[in-house]
Amino acid sequence: MRTSAIPFSTLTDISEKIRLGEVSPVEVTSVLLDRIEDLDGNLKSYTTVLGERAMTKACEAEADIRRGFWKGPLHGVPIAVKDLCYTTYAPTSAGMHIHRDFVPPFNATVVDRLERAGAIILGKLTMTEGAFGGHHPQMKTPLNPWHPEYWTGASSSGSGAATAAGLCYASLGSDTGGSIRLPSTACGLTGVKPTFGRVSRHGVFPLAESLDHIGPMTRTAADAAVILGVIAGEDPGDPTSLAAPVPDYLGGLNAPIRGIRVGIDEEYVFGGVDPAVQRVVRDAMDALSSLGVRFVPVRFPEHEAVVSGWKSACSLETAIAHEATYPAQESAYGPILKGLIDHGRKLTTFDYGKLTLERMNFCGALKKVFEDVDLLIAPVIPMMTPKAADLPAIMAEDVGRLGRFTGPFNMSGSPTVTLQGGFDPGGLPVGFQLVGRHLAEDLLLRAGHAFQGATDWHTRHPELVPAATPALEIA
Repeated sequence: MRTSAIPFSTLTDISEKIRLGEVSPVEVTSVLLDRIEDLDGNLKSYTTVLGERAMTKACEAEADIRRGFWKGPLHGVPIAVKDLCYTTYAPTSAGMHIHRDFVPPFNATVVDRLERAGAIILGKLTMTEGAFGGHHPQMKTPLNPWHPEYWTGASSSGSGAATAAGLCYASLGSDTGGSIRLPSTACGLTGVKPTFGRVSRHGVFPLAESLDHIGPMTRTAADAAVILGVIAGEDPGDPTSLAAPVPDYLGGLNAPIRGIRVGIDEEYVFGGVDPAVQRVVRDAMDALSSLGVRFVPVRFPEHEAVVSGWKSACSLETAIAHEATYPAQESAYGPILKGLIDHGRKLTTFDYGKLTLERMNFCGALKKVFEDVDLLIAPVIPMMTPKAADLPAIMAEDVGRLGRFTGPFNMSGSPTVTLQGGFDPGGLPVGFQLVGRHLAEDLLLRAGHAFQGATDWHTRHPELVPAATPALEIA
């Protein structure tokens, strides 16, 4: 296999080549570590690179596979995890300057499950402060590999940048109000926000515990199926984790999707949405229709209350998560996270009670929508990917608009898959999302896989030049 082809192979392709002995875990890991050294000084997607440890694990994987002991499709495959996943062998900062030297006493459950499956952890990925909307002024801010001036997409920013740039085959992200979906659309990836409780949050630094989800960010639905199949499942360390059996997501990908009913509320999906984003959703509908999917008109539940209420729910739970360090170390916090916590600490019990009822009613109404359809389709954001410099103003003035299509599904705990569906006029990727009933990840991945079999958007990637600013090119 040509070395130049290694970084942008899919996880499933490189896994099969490793299994067959066409390429070795040591070779693959070495190529990616060299690529990180060449490119990440500009991109800043990694907080910590674990080169020596990764090479040791690659040697162990290679020896095991040569002896005929193959653990499965992650064995010997280099991936990376967001820097809010606890690791005993590297600091876990959660994007926070005050935690930059914190080395946890145990691993996150998701980290242990990935490593038991044979995955090679290349390092910890950069993220926003505390997993909210802004990077701490003294911590790294990653660049979008498609264009350095544009937003990388919320808190799983390093996960989006590294996976899109060919610096790992997959990554873990977290999603409290869109932070798997937003970087997946901004960086042109496939991202899965599982059902709340489908994946353990034990050993994951919280932003807002009733809204937080952990999931894979990859190049394809098949790659996401591999990761989700490993990390999903009940965990005694997380009392909110679900006891439901974990399907064979990868093995079920090729089941037919003909006849699947996908609901669409055109007023909700297209009203006030940028024409370039509308075009991507309509083109995706055409592609899915050609595969036998039936689109069914639905009325999306009244959602304005949960869109505006998301910030209040998030802010109150964030204030609780930071109780040990805020306001005691207030001066060490960046302005965006500080503003969120201050908002939460000012909420009254009346405010929270009203929000709880609104959230309950929305969840009930959404459940009824799924009595008539299997999935829903929606944009990820109503606008084209904004410039990074514009984000502080958007966060301050219009965070509700930014989260119009993401926050409601954190409030409901619904599973989603984000898929690359085209490009905007400036050459930036644009994604869309499918939303399912609780525990419908298998159907979402099947639909995503079928869509990717009929389109080639997921095969595009940015061209990056070593020791230079990332270039805006589509390959």
